[in-house]
Amino acid sequence: MKIVREALAGTQESSDLMVKIAPADGELEIVIHSEVMKQFGEQIRQVVEETLRTMGVQQGLVIVEDKGALDCVIRARLQSAVLRATDTQQIAWEKL
Repeated sequence: MKIVREALAGTQESSDLMVKIAPADGELEIVIHSEVMKQFGEQIRQVVEETLRTMGVQQGLVIVEDKGALDCVIRARLQSAVLRATDTQQIAWEKL
């Protein structure tokens, strides 16, 4: 999927996260800020990268502001932001 516009998903509430996506040339850049980075930073990055790879996102800027979200919340917020940032008309839910 190609990122064509900026998009947001999520909140800054506890146990949630805010995902910001913007178009960018070159490699995919992922920036993660988290209150629990020391304990779960590696897991958060793995979930973010896996979700973006599954959705076919290869370029863009992704900024994650985590407030202790579970993996399922991270995936859902990322999926929402990516779909808002692309011109996707049909969603292949079985692949997500």
